Amino acid sequence: MHEVSASLSTAARQVAEVASGLSVDMEAERRLSPDVVKAMAEAGFMRHFVPARFGGRAGTWRDLLDAVTVVGEKCAASAWCTSLFASSPRFVRFFSEDAQREIWQDGPDAVVVPSVIPFGEAVVEGDGLVVTGRWPYMSGIEFADWVIVCPKVRRDGGEPELVLVAIPRSELGVEDTWFSVGMQATGSNTVVADGVFVPAHRIGDRAAVFGGRPGDPSAEPPVPGLAPLPAVNGLTFVAPALGAARGALDLLGGYLGKKIRNAPALPGMPGVDGNRATYESVLARSAAEIDSVGLLLRRIADLADSGQPITPADIVRNARDSAYGIDVLVTAANRIFRAAGTGGQAAGGPLQRHWRDINSIATHQALQFEPTARNYARALFAADR
Repeated sequence: MHEVSASLSTAARQVAEVASGLSVDMEAERRLSPDVVKAMAEAGFMRHFVPARFGGRAGTWRDLLDAVTVVGEKCAASAWCTSLFASSPRFVRFFSEDAQREIWQDGPDAVVVPSVIPFGEAVVEGDGLVVTGRWPYMSGIEFADWVIVCPKVRRDGGEPELVLVAIPRSELGVEDTWFSVGMQATGSNTVVADGVFVPAHRIGDRAAVFGGRPGDPSAEPPVPGLAPLPAVNGLTFVAPALGAARGALDLLGGYLGKKIRNAPALPGMPGVDGNRATYESVLARSAAEIDSVGLLLRRIADLADSGQPITPADIVRNARDSAYGIDVLVTAANRIFRAAGTGGQAAGGPLQRHWRDINSIATHQALQFEPTARNYARALFAADR
């Protein structure tokens, strides 16, 4: 087990540089490079939320937000998997102590890839379950040591019960199904379980993941609280896009600076001077929008780190802010891409990749604004009664 001493944000810069140098190859191969995953582990991402008693960092959401954003400035797909690998140990902490010991028996850097969507089914066998099903969109699955998925369990003909199960990656199949316009390097392929037996200690409480868990400062060692998944889920998805938007804005500044210095005056054309106000407006407005999203995400992170109870009103506000934030980033990215002109829109260039990746992230089911607006309004109206 290697030692991790640098802060996560500082170590993230090395991950970003490795990912930047390999981004074109990773996109072509539709998966992360093993060198990027190795850099993530060395930086401490895999152990960020692992409890200290298992060798983890017991880290904060603020640190994770800042570090994922740094990676996203160079490669949004790498940042997406970084965010996933770092936040997934929270799911493990809702399983039994025996399951936690098993998953982290070889150290705190085990890669866990989860899905809480109930696509599969399970039947009771002895004190465990036999699980069968297919779970798509499992980002980074090629590098997983463990997989957490959600089957529906039918008991005695009653209503299905939704549970989480932890399964070694070696007991599962993977189908090559990820052919997306954006986020190509995430390798978000489909996991297949074909009659896999899961013992009782590796069956987890899905409802507890969604409901969160209060901390117990009187325990030895103290047990920190775990925020409800809906309160922080959006942050893990939007942070890579925030980094990509910052990267795109930085690229635009470079393109426009070069154009202002070097573009010749062309008779009958507006030229640089004629478009200067447009450039200034795009840079200033986009920077303000990107900064505003960063502030919203920091509020989400700070609440999750505070240890204070997270109310239903907090949850719907956080979901609203995440969905709003990705909408703002898409608007900024589209404006930046247009302002760059053909000189900044090279087919193999980094700007077009940032642009595609941000728009791709915005299609995630958890980041659609209308459902979050509905839930927010309902909570607001309920509070007024």
